[in-house]
Amino acid sequence: MKVQTLRWANDHLEMIDQRVLPAEFRYMSYNSAESVAQGIRDMVVRGAPAIGVAAAYGVALEAQRQRNQTRDAFQQALSIAFDVLAKSRPTAVNLFWALQHMRSAWESVQAETPDSIAQALLSKAHAIYQEDIAINRAMGAHGEKLLKDGARVLTHCNAGALATAGHGTALGVIRSAVEAGKKISVIADETRPFLQGARLTAWEMVQENIPCTLITDNMAGHLMSHGDIDAVIVGTDRVAANGDVANKIGTYMVAVLAQRHKIPFYVACPLSTIDMSVACGRDIPIEERHADEVKGFRDHHWAAAGVAIRNPAFDVTPAELVTALITEKGVIHAPNKGNLQPLF
Repeated sequence: MKVQTLRWANDHLEMIDQRVLPAEFRYMSYNSAESVAQGIRDMVVRGAPAIGVAAAYGVALEAQRQRNQTRDAFQQALSIAFDVLAKSRPTAVNLFWALQHMRSAWESVQAETPDSIAQALLSKAHAIYQEDIAINRAMGAHGEKLLKDGARVLTHCNAGALATAGHGTALGVIRSAVEAGKKISVIADETRPFLQGARLTAWEMVQENIPCTLITDNMAGHLMSHGDIDAVIVGTDRVAANGDVANKIGTYMVAVLAQRHKIPFYVACPLSTIDMSVACGRDIPIEERHADEVKGFRDHHWAAAGVAIRNPAFDVTPAELVTALITEKGVIHAPNKGNLQPLF
């Protein structure tokens, strides 16, 4: 893969520091659950699937660190690790999905020695990593059939390899269409306030020579009205049981515009992102991030001093605005509880 978001290097985890792309490319090194949780909070890694994989490795790292402790000390340290990672970010359900799988793996070998448990948890983290790539490939294979040759596809935020273990969800569909021989071009919303589209999606597309045009978030409606967009594909951090979709702030506006202009609005998501325990989008917790992200970017502030600021990181797109969900099991048109429940 040209973009390897996370990688295991001997005895530690390395993650691309997505805060400094595209100006700088560097890997950050992690050796504990707390350090991985901090990396998730600080958005060194972001994107629901990538957060889930990182959390799995966070558990494995803590088990490696504590493998020479007594059984009781090891169990206590691992319990704390799960709690620390669970509190890192609230909206991305893949985080909790991955932690539950790691907990089940732990429980299945709990009677063994700390050293054996640590090995088992590392193997499970590796399996979650590989499974994510396979799922993204399967989504891409299903989703690329929805795109005609020559399609101009709008994306919002970054749902590419950088948001996953590899290949990507929304951008994975585009990659698969290109691999199938289709000429696809991307129109990337810059995605305020953290600029994931401008910094990350554009960077990924440039790496792979996929034509990409960057626009500000408030230009999408103009391009749609002029017939310059054929489809919208986004990722998601959580899908409720009724098909409501929580994704990066601004997605709801794009979906409304797409419906107005009769443009299909697709959401690429692994089944691990669908949370059947949440009835509808109103029940999805929406993370509110620090005001500094809206005041400016990095050290440069342009907002008036003293102004009140809101910074919700996500919004909810109602299911009736979603043309289809693209999953590893196929394309689900007009998602609702009736056609999502059978997937599980």
